[in-house]
Amino acid sequence: AEVSTQSTGGKKSVIVDDMADTCGTLTKAASLLTSMGACDVEAVMTHGILSGPAVERINNDPNISGLTVTNTLPQNLESCSKLKVIDISELIAKSVKKTLS
Repeated sequence: AEVSTQSTGGKKSVIVDDMADTCGTLTKAASLLTSMGACDVEAVMTHGILSGPAVERINNDPNISGLTVTNTLPQNLESCSKLKVIDISELIAKSVKKTLS
């Protein structure tokens, strides 16, 4: 993980990573950004593994306003009101088609 040394005071911060598993590191990073003055923290992850305590951590973390993941893994949107899923099937289909042609 890498934390920017730029001022976050009063700004929206976005955490970008490849995956969110138990979300322990994510919640710690969001807390750090909020303590540095961020007014809002959103997280964007490619793969939402969301195992074990992940959903509970996201739901109960006041520092995280939203978590966006792709549909590389199935998600239960009803379990987490902060969770958004981006469909990347068309992107993958185009990439595969381009690779195979």
